[in-house]
Amino acid sequence: VGGGMGFGYGSVHAYGMDFMRLRGPGYGPGKNPRKEFIPVARIADALLNPGATVDYNGLKLTYPDLRTIYWVGGNPFHHHQDLNKLVRAWREPETIIVNEPFWTSAARHADIVLPTATPLERDDIAFGEGHFMAIRKAIAPVGESRTDYEIFAALAAKMGLAEQFTEGRDTFDWLRVIYAGIAEQATKVGHAMPSFEEFWAAGIVSLPMPPRPEPLFASFRADPEKNPLNTPTGKVELFSATIDGFKYDDCPGHPVWQEPKEWLGSALAKKFPIHLITNQPTTRLHSQYDNGATSTASKIKGREPLRMHPEDAAARGLKDGDVVRVFNDRGAFLAGLIVTDNLRPRVAQIATGAWYDPLEPGVIGTLDVHGNPNVVTPDHGTSKLAQAPSALSTLVEIEKFAGALPPIKVFDSPPTELRSKP
Repeated sequence: VGGGMGFGYGSVHAYGMDFMRLRGPGYGPGKNPRKEFIPVARIADALLNPGATVDYNGLKLTYPDLRTIYWVGGNPFHHHQDLNKLVRAWREPETIIVNEPFWTSAARHADIVLPTATPLERDDIAFGEGHFMAIRKAIAPVGESRTDYEIFAALAAKMGLAEQFTEGRDTFDWLRVIYAGIAEQATKVGHAMPSFEEFWAAGIVSLPMPPRPEPLFASFRADPEKNPLNTPTGKVELFSATIDGFKYDDCPGHPVWQEPKEWLGSALAKKFPIHLITNQPTTRLHSQYDNGATSTASKIKGREPLRMHPEDAAARGLKDGDVVRVFNDRGAFLAGLIVTDNLRPRVAQIATGAWYDPLEPGVIGTLDVHGNPNVVTPDHGTSKLAQAPSALSTLVEIEKFAGALPPIKVFDSPPTELRSKP
């Protein structure tokens, strides 16, 4: 009873699943000597407006003059909004470096690509709900690719910091250190773990799941004075004096409804009458393996599927299997149409994660031929408090695409130059 619900926390060290009592494999992140930061969703604004200020969680932050970007893990051309704005912003730094195992949109927009090993080419430890799994590489890294750790170690050596970074350990040494941390946790809760060598040979160690704890906030409800919450008042707060003190016009100290910048009740809906919503894909993980067989098999004439209500399709002369152009003032993309009454009229739905495939690479406003919805999404913060991305707030129009279908090129291999190894 009580507690509400949330999704996805278990993917990050089992947050929201404290009854497990064990955290995933890891080690300390160290300390960043630089204190400056920006909300990651404001990266395009920062690149376009160095020296400008932005409100964030009671602070006034100044955008730095970013001359070099080194992006490791994640793909800004997947998760960022208004990709035409991002393409423009991405021209500002002098150098952009990425670690990538695939020729993704992020790699295509970088000056230097450091080829990284895939999970099949490295040793690692996986963790999930009390199960610890040895991930043994199936093959050696292909070509000149290296693991991220090897890349960072080599860069540290170039800077004269090899010992500080590696602490004299190779990959297997670090796996042993990480496993020792797991074993220490397990011992504290009454479970003996096998040695690292036994674990690596067996491939998996499973610990019994502890009983689930009492319902969330049960002790607080039983005795609020004795068991206060971790809030300024120790109580459930419907009003935050701290947030109210920031005096933000877009986020007062109590919950209120505020009109979205784009929704079907706005004047803009007369020009763009379809509300576009997005979801996590069922055929890939975010944008990962969009080039795989499962994801590509789901496409319609090579384009990401988009669902639309029959009434809206009929009004536009559209039918199942058509390739449609989805557009607003920020840009346009192509998608393959599925007509269905599984969503309400004036709403269209498309999954995120189709690799950005511009018809004319580098040209602001060019058509994305593959079906990346972030070509049309707005890039503005949720509020001055969080500055998070404003998801699910996009108005578009949809029409049948006329003319010859442009080819999908984003899955093509990069140009290569064969050379002899020294």
